[in-house]
Formats: sequence, C-alpha cells, structure tokens
Amino acid sequence: MYVFTLCLFIVIPNDIFSQSTRKVLYEEFTSENDYQWVPGDQLLNTLLLNNFNSIIPIKWPIDLPVAPSPTWSLYQSNKAEFNWRYRSSTGSTLAAIPSTLGYGYPSQNTATNTPVNGINTIPTGRLDGQHQWNFGAITDHPSSLNTNVILAAQSVTTNFRIAMTPSWNPNFTSAVVQVSITSINSFTSIGAFMFRLCLIEREIHFTSPPGNNGQMHFYNMVRKCYPTTVVNNSVTQIGTTLPSIWSPSQTFTFNINCNIPAYIKNLSEMAFVGFIQDDGDRQIHQSERTLPPSIPNDLSVVSVNIPVNCNAVFTPSLCINNLGPVSVNAFTATPFIDGIPQPAYIYTSALAANATATITLPSYTANYGSHVFSISISNVNGTDINMSNNSGKTVFGISSMLMSSLISQKFSSFPPSLWYVLNYDQSPPSWGYSSVGGYSTTGGSAKYDFYNNLNIGDVDDLFFPALDLTGVFNPTLSFDLAYAQIINENDKLELKISNDCGATWTTLFSKQGSALATAPSNSVSAFVPNTSQWRTETLNLSNYSNSPSVLIKFTATCDYGNNLYIDNVNIIDQNVINSISEKANVFIYPLPASDIIHIMGAQDKNIEIYNTLGMRVLYCELDNTNKIHVNALTNGVYFLKANERITKIVIDKK
Repeated sequence: MYVFTLCLFIVIPNDIFSQSTRKVLYEEFTSENDYQWVPGDQLLNTLLLNNFNSIIPIKWPIDLPVAPSPTWSLYQSNKAEFNWRYRSSTGSTLAAIPSTLGYGYPSQNTATNTPVNGINTIPTGRLDGQHQWNFGAITDHPSSLNTNVILAAQSVTTNFRIAMTPSWNPNFTSAVVQVSITSINSFTSIGAFMFRLCLIEREIHFTSPPGNNGQMHFYNMVRKCYPTTVVNNSVTQIGTTLPSIWSPSQTFTFNINCNIPAYIKNLSEMAFVGFIQDDGDRQIHQSERTLPPSIPNDLSVVSVNIPVNCNAVFTPSLCINNLGPVSVNAFTATPFIDGIPQPAYIYTSALAANATATITLPSYTANYGSHVFSISISNVNGTDINMSNNSGKTVFGISSMLMSSLISQKFSSFPPSLWYVLNYDQSPPSWGYSSVGGYSTTGGSAKYDFYNNLNIGDVDDLFFPALDLTGVFNPTLSFDLAYAQIINENDKLELKISNDCGATWTTLFSKQGSALATAPSNSVSAFVPNTSQWRTETLNLSNYSNSPSVLIKFTATCDYGNNLYIDNVNIIDQNVINSISEKANVFIYPLPASDIIHIMGAQDKNIEIYNTLGMRVLYCELDNTNKIHVNALTNGVYFLKANERITKIVIDKK
C-alpha cells in the first residue's frame, strides 16, 4: 500500500530551482549464463565504482540466452519482475521466450541497426532509459561505457529532485520508504509518468556459481521492485503513477511499503534505488539511492573447507565474516555430516566489526567415500538479524581404505566398489553410468554428461580407490575413452595423482576440445560411441613406484559439449607384462572377440594370453586354421603374446 500527499509551494523564486544535478541511472541487462562477459563485467564494476557520485547502477538478471539451470538463481528468485522489465511490450519475437508482455525497451545496438521491441541480447546497457550511443558510446554493449559517456549523460538538464527515506522494522524484514519528488520548472510528460522503486543488493558473493558462467560475485543486482501489479500470475506494471503535469516547485510525497524477500543474502548490502520515468519516450528524468541499513548483528559463513583425507578422521575449517557494526563475542556452530547433526561448537572469542576469521573446528569421523559437511550458526551475541547467510556446506572425500596395487576396472555398475564421485556443486549432471562399454563391449562404462550440463565451468571428480603400490616398480595406467564435441566446445578431462594424501596433485593427463575428441562433432543428438570411436590412453606411473599410498582421480570440467565415456581402467606392473621385446607384427581379428580369435602372421605358434594383473590365463598352440578359442575367458581386457609381441585384446561375449 502507498499513500499520496500533494503539496504545492510557490513562495520560493524560480531561479533558485532553475536546475538540479542529474544522477544518471545505468541499467545493465545481464545473465548468469553469459560466460563470455565475466571478465568484462569486472572492468565495468570498476568503472561504475570510480564514477560513484555520477551514476547509479542497477543490474537486471534475465534468461538470455537461456534461464539458469539450477532451481535457485538470481534470475529464478524473481523472474516475473525481471521478465517484465526486459521483454517486448507487443509479445516476444524470440522463439525461446514465452510471449509474456514486458516494458518494451527498444533493442538497437547502434544507430544504424533496425529497432526491435524488447531487449534481445545480453549484455545490454541503458543510460537513463536511453541508448548508450545517444551519449557518445559506440554501441549499447556495456564495454562501450566510459567516463566521458557517463558525464555526457549527466550533463542533460533535469527538472526533478528525489528524496527517499527508508524506515526499517526491527528485524529488517520490511521497510516504509518515504518518497518526496520536487519539480524545478513546469513540466508535462509524454506518456504515463512513473516512479519506480527497486531493492538492490550492492554485493552478492556465492560459494558456487548460481548460473553456468562460473561467476560467483555480483554487484548492484535488482532483487525486488515496489509496487508490482500482477494479473494472472504475470507482471503488468511496476511503479507508482505520478501526475503528468507539474508546476514549478511542486512537491509530491508518498510512502511505499516494502516487504523484504527471504532470498536476500546479506541484509547489510541492501539499498533502495528510485527513479522517475516517462513511459512515453522511456526517458528517466532523475534517480536516487539510499544508504544501506545498519544491521546490529549479522554473522556470515563465507566458506567451509575440508581437504581430501586418507583416514576416517577429518578436521574442517570455517571462514566467517562479521557484517555487523559491533563485535561478535559468541555464537554456536552446529555441524552436520550427510544431514546428521554433530556436537555443537561454541565460539567465545571476539570478532571485530567487518572482520573475517578462519576457525578450525574439532575433528570428526566419516566412512570411506564422498560426504557433505554442512554447518549452521546461531546465537550470535544472543541473536542474529539475518539468518539467510548463517549456513554453509562443502563436499569432501574419505580415502581411508587401501586397495591392492593393481586395478582392472570395467564399469558394470557405478560407482564400482571403493570408487566415489565428488560433485562439488551438488547439482546434476555429474559422473554416472552408461550401458555402452569400451569399444562397444557389454558391461557399461563411466559417463560424464557434458551434453546436459549447462553449468559451464562445473568441475566434478571421479576418485579411484586408494592404492598401495608397494612392490610395484614400473606401474602403467591405461584407460579407454570416447568423446565428441557439439561444435567446438572445450570440455576437459584430466587425470591427477597425489602421494601426499591430496595435499598436492600432479596432472598426468589433460586434454580438451578437439584434442580430447575421438569422434566427429555431433550437434544433432547426445553422443553414443560406436566400436571405432574409442581411444586407449596409456600413462607411465613410474615416478610413483613402490609408493605405499597413492590417490588418483579423473577431473571433468564442463564447457557444455557432448558426452564423455571411460572404460577399462587398468593399472599393471609393466615389468611383468612387457619383459618381451617386439619382433614381428601380427594381425589379430575380430576385436572385440567373443569365442574365436584369428591370428595372421604368427611365426611362433605358441600363443599366450595374460590378464591385466600379469597372470597367464591361456596357453595354446596355433594350428593351420590360424584361430584360437577364447570362450573360456570372461569379458574384459587381456594381453596376447605372439611373435614375442604383446597386443591388447578385448573379450566381449554379447
């Protein structure tokens, strides 16, 4: 609800009010999915901060090119209002966007472009509701904004002053904003004359990206607008109607009641931005910004950190920030392991106002595998005004169970015994299972679903079992992979190894994009490899010979390409397998084989087959048919010795 009070003052001479300093409103329409603009946005924020007294920035998160995929994001929190502000007033012309009517800002990146109703590209900037190029910028792209353009917009004469005074309730869950607008000279609007009020958060910091561009730090984001008119679940108007005709020194005063949404992350970063806009030509005539409220007690969890552990005992650390104006002398931290509460930790030291501290929590225990550790803070100096930022969590792994030194892993289930996944942002997709085996064998494979992962920059780890390589003096790791791009994406696969319990990692394998691909790009459908679209990678682990504790992991980094498959992961002792020198080539077919293998060109008729552990599992003498029967072997990877040469073969009985 809002109340209007109209006051007329004609006593003061007009020449005193002949002009008013303009505060330029800068609107940026941006996206949590626009990964190409992230570096430029950092430069933009610096420019806006350097011109703090001349320009008031607000940023609208919108769903171009697509809406962020997580359930919660800046856009998803209040998409009805954001949609109205950027969409067409005559219905959408973009196939990906429903035909919800919006404000109808015209898109015209430069003066020579054909105008389009509604913002149709991101990022896009507006200065006082007008194109940036009206004030000397090259285009409407935010990268064209500079100090000279800002000063040119500020030099435009304005007829209005705005005064805003917020009155907060004790818990800062609502405010009444008193608005007073004064005209300088006579004025008549072209169209509907509106005052629009936005609640912004000056800084928002996430521990994981809310969209897929990897961005975790946002500035001056619009969070809520007042008042908002909703019809049939769609926003049809935002703002308060003002008189269309103004006389000199006329003052219009009214109150706006503002409920603060629960999704605000930091109450001390809130500010109101108000502006006067003529909907006839969309020009903004004046804007104003309030100071943030002074929150008495507000303790924020910045991050929770746990290293990879080689035993069941782990020790978390907690980074906290006192956002309030007074020292915090006590609080209670309640930890949870996989949702199960643990004994509370009582903090009794002093944390000064605006200070940050890292606290080492007590040690806890967990079983082998992946876990979620979360923490909730309460009783901050007795009470905390803002509970929305009092929690944090992290994903961590326990690698306390050592496996034997050698591995022969085909993914008939997922994850296999003693393997585990660390999905750091806890949102799908991540590492999973595919029924397609390496080189089209049965039994399945590990799959990373880049095809459906919109979170560009998302990193997920697939951990091997912890290994004891004692007595292994020439370890070699091999695995089969298949991958395709959609067009030219740079999805990345790395293999990393550590012999100090994850304190440091060495990258042994790193390929991305076309270097990773084993098949042509596929923009039509999700990639499923055929027999010929696999490649075997072999890595030398001799630097880790005889190491008693080794951790290995696959790391997938998403660039929204097509799918990746991994199968037949083997660690062997090369001293056992390749003590034989290569002499003569042989031709072996079919591969994969089921019951019979044909061997052509074998001078030595004695054929031996070894498993991946170096054990001989078949010995026979080749007759004049040049074939051997392998029906006694189970599905998997083997090594065939013929002519003093070792050849990798795959047995698959479909």
